[in-house]
Amino acid sequence: MSIQAWIAVLVTIGTIYCLIKRYETRMVLFAAGFLLCCISLKPMVALDQFAKSMTNANLIMAICGSLGFACVVTHNSCDRHLVTFLAAPLKKVGILLIPAATAVTFFVNIALPSAAGCAAAVGATFIPVMVRAGIRPAAAGAAILMGTYGSCLSPGMSHNNFVAKISNMNVMDLIALHTPFTLIMMAIGLVGITIVCLVLRDNKPTPEEMAAYNAKEGGEDVTKINPLKALAPLIPLIILVLGNTYVPAIKMGVAQAMVIGALYTWLVCWSEPQTFSKEFFKGMGDGYGSVMGIIIAAGVFAAGLGATGLIGHFVDLLKSSNDIARWGGSLGPFILAVVTGSGDAATFAFNEAVTPHAPEFGMAVPNLGALALISGSLGRTMSPIAGVVILVSGLAMVQPMQLCKRTFIPMIIAVITLALIMV
Repeated sequence: MSIQAWIAVLVTIGTIYCLIKRYETRMVLFAAGFLLCCISLKPMVALDQFAKSMTNANLIMAICGSLGFACVVTHNSCDRHLVTFLAAPLKKVGILLIPAATAVTFFVNIALPSAAGCAAAVGATFIPVMVRAGIRPAAAGAAILMGTYGSCLSPGMSHNNFVAKISNMNVMDLIALHTPFTLIMMAIGLVGITIVCLVLRDNKPTPEEMAAYNAKEGGEDVTKINPLKALAPLIPLIILVLGNTYVPAIKMGVAQAMVIGALYTWLVCWSEPQTFSKEFFKGMGDGYGSVMGIIIAAGVFAAGLGATGLIGHFVDLLKSSNDIARWGGSLGPFILAVVTGSGDAATFAFNEAVTPHAPEFGMAVPNLGALALISGSLGRTMSPIAGVVILVSGLAMVQPMQLCKRTFIPMIIAVITLALIMV
């Protein structure tokens, strides 16, 4: 490799270190990419990539629309109505509450693609219910955490839209492509978390653990379930699924479906129009600043790696063996997500830099992109420094490592299985 490529390796190691230290993700990725372009005497490559990523119309529409809808749903407590509705029949099933809570979280995460938002909505209701039913708090939190890669099946997930764009596919077609594999990962998670919790005797909480939940059972702020509100988070998903399968007359884009879902939410909640509008556009702005910001910064980082020639060397390595490509596409984003705590940063960086070259080493772009996005989500689910892990550990009042030691083995099995069956 050239000297520039070796410098790129060092900068990449430094980038990973900064992400592990929890420095601001967008700043780290942009600074690393710009530095690499300057070292390659091509600073305008970074700036041109920045400008190009800023105006990616398909991604902006899907991501900003989804986040605007999610903000409206959360502001009007529709997510709590949905979760409380799903929790009601599960309060007396004993140890089966663990896989049931994981399945419900996975399902809700499809409708609410934010892992943290979904975990907050489901965890606030389910964790106290599970503890009062005889499940240890760490197991209750781990069960919720295990379901937070359901967003892999969400048309509002930024990675699905990104991979669909570089694959020249409809986002629903991409989701249909990897749905069987994602469901297999869910099955591994369901069985794995149940077995681990049984081995750890998590169906026998201590008196001290029970005492923390004696005052109030979660979810009491939704005393009467409104079925129309409970339906609101699912409206865009229903429209997109039906439009792409049985009712082509209502086929539309993700952004359009999110706007219809937001209007339905406004009607059933009858919230004040000005407040509704502010919340929706606030969510859109947050979506651009947070999610699109990472995509833009990851694009600059990938441009820097390309300018130094490191990507070319890596692609040549992947060309030499399909096995190397298989394990690179699965374990690469997985390990990066574990050590950095960010499935987004790891997956966007990989899919921006490597996935477009998939045909050069005998793989299809959508397959490699989907492999990376699922692997990144699995890795984030067992990272003790991931934001969603810290959030759930706070709800369960346990240390983050108590959750991760319950998700560790199932996630390792899942990513190895994924690499073997998806490529």
